[in-house]
Amino acid sequence: MDGASYQRFPKIRIREMKDDYVKFELRDTDASMANALRRVMLVEVPTIAIDLVEIEVNSSVLNDEFIAHRLGLIPLTSERAMNMRFSRDCDACDGDGQCEFCSVEFHLRAKCMTDQTLDVTSKDLISSDHTVIPVDFSDSAGFDSSEQRGIIIVKLRRGQELRLRAIARKGIGKDHAKWSPAATVTFMYEPEIHINEDLMESLTLDEKRSFVESSPTKVFDIDPNTHQVVVVDREAYTYDDEVLKKAEAMGKSGLVEIYAKEDSFIFTVESTGVIKASQLVLNAIEILKQKLDAVRLSEDTVEADDQFGELGAHMRGG
Repeated sequence: MDGASYQRFPKIRIREMKDDYVKFELRDTDASMANALRRVMLVEVPTIAIDLVEIEVNSSVLNDEFIAHRLGLIPLTSERAMNMRFSRDCDACDGDGQCEFCSVEFHLRAKCMTDQTLDVTSKDLISSDHTVIPVDFSDSAGFDSSEQRGIIIVKLRRGQELRLRAIARKGIGKDHAKWSPAATVTFMYEPEIHINEDLMESLTLDEKRSFVESSPTKVFDIDPNTHQVVVVDREAYTYDDEVLKKAEAMGKSGLVEIYAKEDSFIFTVESTGVIKASQLVLNAIEILKQKLDAVRLSEDTVEADDQFGELGAHMRGG
């Protein structure tokens, strides 16, 4: 309809937040925006990962390519990734990808001198930038400090040696999974559940229990005092329709109504540890805003071409 405005003002409410986990509500928007945010978090938020490995000495049982692949998958702290340059766009090194503006250099030197097997791990990687180091997954509670040795790269026996130089660069998950900052990103429509109290009262206590137990997840329960069926966890509902089928089988169609709120979504985000989950969400929103600005600019450009024709294209150098 001419003149109609579809502008929305999405809102976010944080429910739970840890360093590597965040759960939040996204409201007043539609599925296209929710899915766009999810996809940006998965594959377009930049991180830093090892992209070039130069092996100097390798007398281990693993070949060079195997070790290089393992190094590339080691997560590196990437708080500064948003401010780094992509190596292909770096004018300081003409796209070579080996300068301080677009890369971080690592060195590893390990040699086994005893009969005991030597574990070479991510903690043995020496970084040229103290802000970009392998992610530390050790848990201070419940583990002996000797076990907090990082991610194992290779094991060496007496006389075996590994020496290498590695270059870490900025990238996105769309290019390779090693740059993806997210372990999982999921969202679901927020369910709305209404119980027909009149129909529910016509059921016996055993029928109510049978109805509650028909749900694969703990969505409903029976109040021990009033013996009424109540909703205990709406978000546990998985849209399986089992309770609706049960109601129909009992001859009580309409006993419960369940529908999805089409403008409300519940997100669950887990980070790989390269950046905090909360920062992952903020970075994704910033990148999504940049994309939308680019679309708006392109639309303005098309309108200018329509208005000024060849003059507009000539002014842009076209």
